[in-house]
Amino acid sequence: MQDKLYNVLNARARLGEGPIWDDTEKLLYWVDIFNHRVHQFHPASGKNVFFDVGDVVGAIAFAGANRLIMAQRHSLAFLDIQTGTVTSIVEMETDLLDNRFNDGKCDIQGRFWFGSMSASEKEQASLYRYDFDGSLQVMETGLTVSNGLGWSPDQKTFYLTDSPKQKIYAYDFDAVTGNISNRRIFVDLTGESFYPDGLTIDSQGYIWSAMWNGWCVIRFSTEGQEVFRLQLPVPLVTSCTFGGEDLQILYITTASIGLSQREIEKSFNSGDLFAFNTDVMGLPTYEFNLSKRHKQVYRRSH
Repeated sequence: MQDKLYNVLNARARLGEGPIWDDTEKLLYWVDIFNHRVHQFHPASGKNVFFDVGDVVGAIAFAGANRLIMAQRHSLAFLDIQTGTVTSIVEMETDLLDNRFNDGKCDIQGRFWFGSMSASEKEQASLYRYDFDGSLQVMETGLTVSNGLGWSPDQKTFYLTDSPKQKIYAYDFDAVTGNISNRRIFVDLTGESFYPDGLTIDSQGYIWSAMWNGWCVIRFSTEGQEVFRLQLPVPLVTSCTFGGEDLQILYITTASIGLSQREIEKSFNSGDLFAFNTDVMGLPTYEFNLSKRHKQVYRRSH
């Protein structure tokens, strides 16, 4: 494994999250949840611009040319990245005032998966799947914080994180129907002082999980064993994704929210965006609504 970690953007985000890589334009999109911003970072120039989307934004995915789909506080919406226009799609969980939507991404068929989280830490959060025909499916219930999710390279396994429970679950996955079944514990961090947050999966099927309050990203084997720990200079590591020319750069988002002044002084770069050169490739970023005819296409990638 390579050993080069870079601070690529002094963002000082409150709650950086949800990074996705645009392989055509060579751009990284990411969100700052509580600042209501969707960011667009250009690694080649170091330039970063953002869109104010008017409310909490927990997750984003590509949705056609110049458009993103977003999971906001209690709704899904489209963001036009040319005009900054936000168009609401559907509202959910409006009766659960302690809930908001959190992490999400698209599967190989173009369906958008996203979950909610409960601030009261009751088991009232859920995982949803929004299909390209406009239908909404409830995929899992009884969660506290639906977080890092993804699929194995062979599309046979789906992974889902419940952060306060300190667990990453694995499910059997049917790529054609989008059904999940046979939940089991993949990683159990009970008793640790940190919590699994967002994740990404590499071409070998290994899971890279960002650790909230852990100062690190941990790489787990397909058997759920820790094989590598990437230390960061900040405690609140939130999510990661692969990008770069060969999908070998791990981009990592972090947060500064809730840190005391003393903690900020100890970890001055909290909320910044980091990049780590690896010797493994990531997986393509899939796009919403491209697979209407069940073609396995993805974000104009390799």
